Amino acid sequence: MGDLGYYTPGPASGAQIRKLEGEKWTLILVRELRHSPEKVWEALTDPAQLREWAPFEVDGSLGTAGTVKLTWVGTPTPIETRVTRADAPKVLEYGDNRWELEPLGDGTRLTLWSNIDRRFIAWGAAGWHIAFDVLDRLLSGTPIGRLVGGDAMRIAGWQRLNTEYAEQFGIQTPNWTPKAGQKS
Repeated sequence: MGDLGYYTPGPASGAQIRKLEGEKWTLILVRELRHSPEKVWEALTDPAQLREWAPFEVDGSLGTAGTVKLTWVGTPTPIETRVTRADAPKVLEYGDNRWELEPLGDGTRLTLWSNIDRRFIAWGAAGWHIAFDVLDRLLSGTPIGRLVGGDAMRIAGWQRLNTEYAEQFGIQTPNWTPKAGQKS
């Protein structure tokens, strides 16, 4: 893992929400990356690369339609997850997630649609924001190590991101903070 003293997440940006049914909403995050769609696709689908940045692990490639076992960080039980669309390097769909990759000059505009309970939508936005930062650094050859779950919530800047996203979405977040001290 790299030195986290050099990492502070930027301001909340590139996110919006849409109402589905009940308490379910869709979180939409857009990030412009300096890497080709092919390189980003590999990072989204290859289990070894996912372990470096994503908030979950899988037991097989997400790059082809079929079933994989997906384990979210902090949960002990894998979830059978169906990859319903794997149109490299453009669209990836599995579970409650849809990824779109659009060429943008020499880089990629990455868009994630993720269905999530409204109570946790600001947390989700803050967590994916940090995961995208980690992904970008990994693809640039300057990895800082995976920051997900409780680890992400303890870095300097996570609470600020959570608050900024909650304000942007017009919601209140659960009144909970990590037990361990802030990491910088």
